[in-house]
Amino acid sequence: MGERIHATYWLETSDDPARAAEVIAGEQSSGTFVALATETPELKARSGARVERIELLGTATTPSLPTPKASARYTQCLLELSWPIENLGACLPTLMATIAGNLYELRAVTGLRLLDLQLPPSFAAAYPGPAFGIEGTRRLAGVATGPLIGTIIKPSVGLSPTETAQQVRELVAGGIDFIKDDELQADGPHCPFEDRVTQVMRVVNHHAERTGKKVMVAFNLTGDLDKMQRRHDHVVAQGGTCVMVCLNSVGITGLHELRRHSQLPIHAHRAGWGYLSRSPALGFDYAPLQKIWRLAGADHLHVNGLRNKFSEPDESVIAAARSVLAPVMPSAALTAMPVFSSGQTGLQAHDTYAALGTTDLIHTAGGGIFGHPQGVSAGVEALRASWEAAVAGETLAARATRVPALAGALEFWR
Repeated sequence: MGERIHATYWLETSDDPARAAEVIAGEQSSGTFVALATETPELKARSGARVERIELLGTATTPSLPTPKASARYTQCLLELSWPIENLGACLPTLMATIAGNLYELRAVTGLRLLDLQLPPSFAAAYPGPAFGIEGTRRLAGVATGPLIGTIIKPSVGLSPTETAQQVRELVAGGIDFIKDDELQADGPHCPFEDRVTQVMRVVNHHAERTGKKVMVAFNLTGDLDKMQRRHDHVVAQGGTCVMVCLNSVGITGLHELRRHSQLPIHAHRAGWGYLSRSPALGFDYAPLQKIWRLAGADHLHVNGLRNKFSEPDESVIAAARSVLAPVMPSAALTAMPVFSSGQTGLQAHDTYAALGTTDLIHTAGGGIFGHPQGVSAGVEALRASWEAAVAGETLAARATRVPALAGALEFWR
């Protein structure tokens, strides 16, 4: 028996679920909308997708998505399909066309969401996955234990390279571990990439020479492939230790080619995730898609944050982080670091730690650090103290009695 790819969906259909499942399986493998003489029983047995499981969940009287043909009832179910690896080989772009292609457009489908993905070992053999992951990130950032305390350059856009470097100067002096560009800031005329990197790394390198600590900065090099490679090389030449890319802007191939070229960890931002996930009846859960991003080479993956400024509920955030920390497959862990962001402060530290049971993460707070009434250094100290309290099982109020910066932050954060 050869290797097979397994995908599980939440499906809503106006048709009989078993018949709809067969239509989907045919559309995504050897079949089409009419029977063909060339799709022989032997070919179908070899190359056809297989319906592995249908589990009925309930019915609705209205469709979740617009449909050209109304029905009196819409049945909801879990559907598991599998494909032989021979249909596509270990190819991530073709995998996406197979598990998330035309099936979303079929008339019988009034709701479809990819929930789970199980890949065979041949994918791990074909794709190297993260080059650095958790261990390599900790080594380069000089943070052996605890979370990486991080922030985002704010304002997101509008600062010049010199102004950006000044913010970095304050942050490194304040003891930050990790700094990232905003996803909106790549190579605009007001803040050119190379000039920004040169000025920022001058600050970072000078601080490292004086203190022995080189802060990790994720420079957003999102762009065309040749530009990303040139930008990466400039970061390396300036002594940088991380690059950043917007996943949904460059795609799987862009990330994979950057991974093949890169000498640094790749900080993967999921900007645009909402359009892939926000409707419960359409798109993706994070767990299956992050496996593909990790195989393609992401070392850090954003997962939003608890009590975030967006629409994602806390249980979804924690499920995303747990999926990033779990092995891609039993034979290949391909570890990556979850990144918490979006309206974060030290108030989320205890709940985040309790839910994950690990500090193998990056916790970034933009306004939560820059807005501290006592300044940036106090903002960094307060966020770090919050995590130290969480790990020690101590309340924030108790820790604040010994850390004035945290006491000041509690008033500001609330």
